[in-house]
Amino acid sequence: MFEQSRRSSNSSDVSAERPDRDGTRFAALWTRCTKGAPALAFAIYAKLAELYGEPHRRYHTLNHIRRCLDEFDRAVEWMDEPDAVETALWFHDAIYVPGAKDNEWRSAELFRQYADQCADRAFRQRVHDFIMATTHREQPSQPDARFVVDIDLASFGLPWDEFEHDGRDLRAECVGMTDDEYYPGQMRFLLALQNRPAFFFTSYFRQRYEQIARANMQRAIESLRARGYGKV
Repeated sequence: MFEQSRRSSNSSDVSAERPDRDGTRFAALWTRCTKGAPALAFAIYAKLAELYGEPHRRYHTLNHIRRCLDEFDRAVEWMDEPDAVETALWFHDAIYVPGAKDNEWRSAELFRQYADQCADRAFRQRVHDFIMATTHREQPSQPDARFVVDIDLASFGLPWDEFEHDGRDLRAECVGMTDDEYYPGQMRFLLALQNRPAFFFTSYFRQRYEQIARANMQRAIESLRARGYGKV
């Protein structure tokens, strides 16, 4: 069993100081990974906070990024390039248009827009690849990309009530879609996850969340089938 990382953070901390700590954390990451000045890093963070605070968002918000960072902190000791992983997590949902097929690509391009003049090419490519891995369309080939994907889906390992609440938030983001437009796509996504040999790609997350994630996924699939969305 994996031991908890010494860098673990308290995921229950929702104090009013969190936004300031978010900006300080991002600025420290950005300045050590790039040649950018701290003032630029805080400006980029402000733009990210603005994007994650868009009024149509219910799930893809800064709270999702914070949960991702909490999971990152617990697993960081087993990553090869944690700064690239963390940068990808900050940017992976920066662009979110409900129903769009290119959100991840546009998020990766936003990162490149900011990093092109201040980060080396290898780092830019790694972060871009890690962001694109969150399309969840294929198994990541890079070990750290597997951590990014697992962290993004770690909410499947929450208790059922919290997992279901996330599902309602995701549905609320797609207010312009009818149930018959929305839920078949959700069913396809869930079935694709169910057909994986393992839900999570890393041993760390399999040991931590695999059992409950599969139980939540099966329960969600059965609920959709009971509502008539069994055929996809």
